[in-house]
Amino acid sequence: MLVAGASVSLLAPIAAQASDVVNLEEMNSYSRSTTKKSSRLDSKTFINEVSEDLAILKGRLDGLEVKQNEFEAGGFSDTTVLDGKAIFDVGSVDTDDDTYTGQTQFMYTYTMNLNTSFTGDDNLYTRIKTGNHTSWSKTKSVYNTYLSSGNGNGDQLKVDKLWYTTPIGDSNHTVTIGPKIENYYMHATTPSIYEPVLKAFTLGGNAAAYGASTRPGFGWAYNADSGLGISSNITSKNGLFTDEQTQSWATQVGYTQPNYSVSAMVNLKYNGWTDSYFMTTDGKARSGDGNSTNYGLRAWWRPTDSSTAVPSISVGYDTSETDASSNSNTTAYFVGLNWTDVINADDKIGIAFGQPQKVEGETIDPFLYELYYKYKVNDSVSITPTIFGGTSKNSSNVETDMTGYLLQTTFKF
Repeated sequence: MLVAGASVSLLAPIAAQASDVVNLEEMNSYSRSTTKKSSRLDSKTFINEVSEDLAILKGRLDGLEVKQNEFEAGGFSDTTVLDGKAIFDVGSVDTDDDTYTGQTQFMYTYTMNLNTSFTGDDNLYTRIKTGNHTSWSKTKSVYNTYLSSGNGNGDQLKVDKLWYTTPIGDSNHTVTIGPKIENYYMHATTPSIYEPVLKAFTLGGNAAAYGASTRPGFGWAYNADSGLGISSNITSKNGLFTDEQTQSWATQVGYTQPNYSVSAMVNLKYNGWTDSYFMTTDGKARSGDGNSTNYGLRAWWRPTDSSTAVPSISVGYDTSETDASSNSNTTAYFVGLNWTDVINADDKIGIAFGQPQKVEGETIDPFLYELYYKYKVNDSVSITPTIFGGTSKNSSNVETDMTGYLLQTTFKF
């Protein structure tokens, strides 16, 4: 019905214009006329009448072209590209203290990514997202069970990310600004190529240095043709350039070639900015004035032929320092391995493990791991069974073990 209505509305002005140009009654009047203009016909007899009609026809066609352009201008921009995915998660978590035992859940996340260019070199990025994750799959707890796919919007579709990027000067320099962005989207060097299931294993260990939150921010990045990358960016939770701002200022230097990359970053966090995807309870709740200096080292390597027994390797190490008189320093490390084309074409095996960010004085050594096999059904559908777990200290300061089970199905479009 909508198509039919649109077609009628488009044809109506055409029909009206055609009737104005070709008037059948006026054509008949030529034959009915009894007034004899001349007893002789030549090439100039109707030249004035034909010229006038052609001028009217041209004007009508020009008007129709304008109306068509106005109609197209109100449509979807041909410089906007939309892609997205839906993820179904079925899983449960068991802990020694029965915190999540028996909470098997069937959850989903739905994401739409829109990229719009206005000049051919710039990009306006919008991510719209919803989901219904609850409990362990989206909780920043001591067990670090938060899923990379976790989203707790309660079935409400929301703008999740929004920023604009454009080159300045030559194409090696870019600036980014947006009301909803995280630091790592503005880095010049990719810190890790490991594909994680747990959010703790994103970015080569989502701890002190690379931990971030979606906030207003802006940044600059330089990528040289040689592979050198330099970037600096700021995100803030409660305003910019004020003494009370809760802010993260990250500066990164890296070097990337097709088969490997190394990078180092310092992230200055002010007025209590903390991140807790890959941390222990003590590692997050440190004393001091709420400011911290955080250093992150990252590297990755991948074989030229991905279909061999040799995996790609991503590693990370973080250290953080506050001005507290005790337990001021924390450390964390990460190792991630990916094999592709092992059993079937385009499949993937992933193994990751590491130590969540912990303080010097902790008596229990925390540990976290995940193991998965990603089977690609076709170009748009994949199924990923996963086991994850680890050791941590619970809220009662008692060592506890955690094991999680997950079956994840991803639909891309």
